[in-house]
Amino acid sequence: MIQLSYKQQIAFNSLSIIAGNALYALTVVLFLLPSGLITGGATGIALGANRVLGLPVSGVLFAINISMLVLGWMVLGSRFALTTIASTILSPLFLALWERLLGGMVLTDDLVLNTVFAGFGIGISLGITIRAGASTGGMDIPPLVLNKWFHLPVSATMMVFDLIILAVQAAFSPLQQCLYGIVMVIVYTAVLDKVLIFGSTRTEVKIISQHADEIREAIFSQLDRGVTILHGEGGYSRNSEQVLLSVISNRQLPKLEKIAHLIDPTCFMIVSHVTEVSGRGFSLEKDYKEED
Repeated sequence: MIQLSYKQQIAFNSLSIIAGNALYALTVVLFLLPSGLITGGATGIALGANRVLGLPVSGVLFAINISMLVLGWMVLGSRFALTTIASTILSPLFLALWERLLGGMVLTDDLVLNTVFAGFGIGISLGITIRAGASTGGMDIPPLVLNKWFHLPVSATMMVFDLIILAVQAAFSPLQQCLYGIVMVIVYTAVLDKVLIFGSTRTEVKIISQHADEIREAIFSQLDRGVTILHGEGGYSRNSEQVLLSVISNRQLPKLEKIAHLIDPTCFMIVSHVTEVSGRGFSLEKDYKEED
């Protein structure tokens, strides 16, 4: 795994925030505006308030963004708030740029295609921005706050908020637009979830075998992965057993299965996927110790 210096990480995060906001604005111009799809987030609340109470969209949107920015500052810290301010500025700038360059462009009149590609674009752009430690502001912040307080999944709580906002708009919008809006939220929630864990998923393997020492040495020499030895006991036989625990990349799983079954065809293996691993060999460089 490539380790970035502090300055390189700051530069990478900054570029990610710029790219995320650029993609989000591009998605709005190419797929949301031409199709007239309803949407969630702060924009959806502002549209609902305008239709129900006659309040100006820009004023409501500004009030929501400022209040959410203050909430983010208080709960998530000043650094997060500063990066969110960056997104708050960049998003309208890119929106104006794409409207000037691509204004009036209609890629397709098909609502299904607009819904799917809008979902992909929003999900990817939000994922890129959030992974950089920021957000696009507005209603992106409450899910991050709930994640910090209660460890609730960001994508799931974001979908709940958006579905509530879409439900409010449903009373004042054509039924077809509402249904496609719900589909779009589901699509971008699923995409966002995948982007947030992209590149960090690993495979955890537990192996119970009478030839545990041989399998352990093979993992060291052939896979270059660490092994933890757990001491277990058979529930029926009550015999003491060694349980090998190793975390490997997804690509290494077939090779590990082959190694283990060549050494012990009767070994017992438990395979599970983990969403994040930190420590030596993953988030930190490997530490090889010389033998005496």
